Amino acid sequence: MIGDGADTPSRRELLSMVRKHSNLIGRTTVEEQDASDVEMDSKFWHDVFDLYFVRGKESRGRQDDDLIFLVRKMSSQAYRDNPDGISPFFVRRWASKMDKLVGEISDAVDWRRSFYLNLIAHTSYTVTVAICSHQDLRNHQAGQDSSLSPIYKVVKTVYASPSRITFHLDAKKEVETSPAYPDICFAVDDFDSTFDAVVLSSTDHCYCVILNAHDGAAFPSAKEPSDCSPSNEPPPSAATNTGKSNSNKITLFSGFVSYQMVHEAYNAGKSHFGSLLALHSPGKADRLYMKGPGGRGEVEVAVSGVVDQSHQDAGPYSPVTVSKKGFGIGSIFRKAATVASVAAKHAYAAASAASSQEDEMIPLKCCLMSVALPWEHIAYDLLFKGNAPVNL
Repeated sequence: MIGDGADTPSRRELLSMVRKHSNLIGRTTVEEQDASDVEMDSKFWHDVFDLYFVRGKESRGRQDDDLIFLVRKMSSQAYRDNPDGISPFFVRRWASKMDKLVGEISDAVDWRRSFYLNLIAHTSYTVTVAICSHQDLRNHQAGQDSSLSPIYKVVKTVYASPSRITFHLDAKKEVETSPAYPDICFAVDDFDSTFDAVVLSSTDHCYCVILNAHDGAAFPSAKEPSDCSPSNEPPPSAATNTGKSNSNKITLFSGFVSYQMVHEAYNAGKSHFGSLLALHSPGKADRLYMKGPGGRGEVEVAVSGVVDQSHQDAGPYSPVTVSKKGFGIGSIFRKAATVASVAAKHAYAAASAASSQEDEMIPLKCCLMSVALPWEHIAYDLLFKGNAPVNL
């Protein structure tokens, strides 16, 4: 067993072992014989899981930080199709020993998949939603020396979950939860208030979504307590992680869609752009699904036309202050109703001013509900991605 000797491997050393035996991650056309013997060894993954998440648990101070996710042994196709309707995973509260955690059902657990799932679930993430100029984005992609400064942006903490949350967009605002695994979902419960002021009000506007990982299990501390006891100290930069970029942030998803694409799909009431956009659920707010670059991942957005409030009195105008140095969590301070009203008035004013040059200019409010990615893509990026993160 790993760690049976005098010295128990640190989390950084364990993660180095995992990288060495993760040849299957991110590959879609491999057979089991392509993997190393260790990579398919359930005992190896059981021991690594034990040392990393049970005996070597690190607390981030979150209320749900003691949740441990265990993936059932199933065929690869069964995880997707799930013909028997059985959840592909189950949840346990953290325990100090594996026997207390799983008892006699250890043989029913896929320890390799369980390790990767917990590595993902116990990492910290933020999602950035921004409105950018389409022209600026084109110049940036062309490599021109132009800074990419968003017109407006919101940064929000999100959590990785193997469950999918479906938000009903009717007046009742009901929520349904179902297994998403092997996809991982990052849902925004308060999407309607968080993104109230994210309004596309010009044909030059683009809707941008970026998901970054920055802390937690995938970024182990450089120095750890010798007894692997839980620690509340935040980990330092991930620059010391072998094989990664010199950054404490990894971009897992980044993409944008133009106002024109959103507008046409919103008007069409059906899929109008193949795999890029699909529109469902007619009503006050419509649900749009946007595929990521290369078909990787999916973003779910509630889109609605902004009501003309130009003749309503919302009191004195209080603009939102935007720091040129960028945003951090909690850097936007506002009253949602006031800002939404101001945004609506200004959106309609901008649309009216441009109406002579732009046909059917309708301000569109875009509220991000969730981002979903296959677990293999996330795990591969957390372990191996070396690109510089995307920043706005």
